[in-house]
Amino acid sequence: MSAFAEVLRAWKPRLETWLDEVLPKESTEPTRLHEAMRYSVFGGGKRLRGVLVVLAAQVFDAAPEVAREPACAVELVHTYSLMHDDLPCMDDDDLRRGRPTAHKVYGEALALLAGDALLTRGLALLGEARRAEAIGAMLRELGLAAGSVGMVGGQVLDLESEGRPIDRDAHALLRRIHLGKTAAMIRASAALGALVGGADANSVAALRTFGEHVGLAFQIADDVLDETGTAAELGKTPGKDRDQGKLTYVAALGLEGARLAAREEAERAIAALKPLRAGSTDLLAQLARFAVERTS
Repeated sequence: MSAFAEVLRAWKPRLETWLDEVLPKESTEPTRLHEAMRYSVFGGGKRLRGVLVVLAAQVFDAAPEVAREPACAVELVHTYSLMHDDLPCMDDDDLRRGRPTAHKVYGEALALLAGDALLTRGLALLGEARRAEAIGAMLRELGLAAGSVGMVGGQVLDLESEGRPIDRDAHALLRRIHLGKTAAMIRASAALGALVGGADANSVAALRTFGEHVGLAFQIADDVLDETGTAAELGKTPGKDRDQGKLTYVAALGLEGARLAAREEAERAIAALKPLRAGSTDLLAQLARFAVERTS
């Protein structure tokens, strides 16, 4: 297990305690809706985005609790995106984080609405953040990252690219897709941590750049794992992207080319940290390398 995997494992219980506190209980009406929300949120996952918020805030000497609301917000918005991504009208997947997907357990309509509820709860949480002067900037950051010029827009481009031939423009299109679909939310996680930590504008920009390159590295590694991993390792169905004719980094660059591209993005992420205080970003550098070296 890598050093950063241990960091994630150590932080995960605290993130999950926070998530339990900010979500309605299953006994709250409508109970089936809240059960579906909790089923998906507590169905596993690394909590990488939430931990990134905390670690980015700590670069500026903020206590972990200061990052509670934005860390939970990105985890809720991320989970909403997975619930919608798994729906039959999207990727039509039966397995997520090693369990049946939400629509397989609760039906498509409730899975859709539970995802909507997680998105809106995540945005509302930012309004409760401990650093009140940063709330407006954080809402803008997460709203843009999750919307039509970010994650949702990337998903649209991804759907439109299915079955597209691999040509000289494929790599550029892939970058546009995943700058939205994956990197936007990881970029926002790093920026939210900086904002809630009280960083200046230049430091926030450095963390945005870091997060964007980590997001691309993470996605390229995901494409590699989709080809090389097993269902037990990944917690989802391997080979689905290839079977659905999706445009992936492995399809465009080959397996070794994709691995090299992931490592290059991780190194760009680490280089983006140079303007920040020496020694304060060691864990973020570990996170960038973990994004590429992970096995699930």
